[in-house]
Amino acid sequence: MSLRRSGAHGRPRLAVTLGDPRGIGPEVVEQAARTEAVRNAAELVFVGPRGTSVDVQESVGEWRPGGSAAEAGRLAAAAIERAVELALSGAVLGIATAPIDKAALLAGGTDDAGHTEMLARLTGRDVAMMLASDRLRVVLATTHLALRDVPGAVTGELLVRTAQIAREGLVHGFGIAHPRLALCALNPHGGDGGRFGTEDDTVLRPAAARAGIAGPFSADTVFVRAMRGEFDAVIAPYHDVGMTAIKVASFGAAVNVTLGLPFPRTSPDHGTALDIAGRGIADASSMVAALLMAARLAEARRAEATSAA
Repeated sequence: MSLRRSGAHGRPRLAVTLGDPRGIGPEVVEQAARTEAVRNAAELVFVGPRGTSVDVQESVGEWRPGGSAAEAGRLAAAAIERAVELALSGAVLGIATAPIDKAALLAGGTDDAGHTEMLARLTGRDVAMMLASDRLRVVLATTHLALRDVPGAVTGELLVRTAQIAREGLVHGFGIAHPRLALCALNPHGGDGGRFGTEDDTVLRPAAARAGIAGPFSADTVFVRAMRGEFDAVIAPYHDVGMTAIKVASFGAAVNVTLGLPFPRTSPDHGTALDIAGRGIADASSMVAALLMAARLAEARRAEATSAA
């Protein structure tokens, strides 16, 4: 199928990947696409394998129920690659992705740790993962990484770059002219003057000063302060400290946003839920939120491009 270039008027066109075909991705995409809010907000182009419950416009192959994890991972990766091609060509203004299984992705021949890393490789961009809701925004400095590898990976350069990507994303995507960013500490109580680790004093604090952001502040207080309105986003040094905060605050309503890409990309805040797939009980609310946010971000980017022309 050959898509015309996405125009400057009307609903923004979004590519929607179906994720792992064994999981709940196809069914939550199908449910979300039927909602009036989504229908009014965007024109959707479904990208994935034939054989699911969704009538795809951009097929990447055939899925047969009972297929292997490797085949599911290969098809999921192919859908992401095709969606990126559509976005880079201008055929769509943004991408929303249903969940993938990271082990299946590897079994299918793709070594990227997840969507974020794959999108960075396909576009050649420095990116950052942000989970956003109306209560809290969290940006991850490191993403899918073993906890034992985190201290060595959290460098001053990484934190400064993450802050820059986060600031630009909030300005251009969310309309926040002067984002207030805070840095979450790495160690308990920010290390307590070196009693529980020195990284907060030797790495995080100088990086925060260079980046012009507040902190580091202890993880047990900084997210509460952000939820009370003191900060527009919190930069978390590793995956679980940030993801736990946002999911406790807003599970089912939060959206994964990849900052730094040349197009908007969003995803729901849950995984493939292989254990409930096909049972008709999957909740599509986060997929709805992801599609609506992708549409809003695409509109914001389109308006900015129009005003600059």
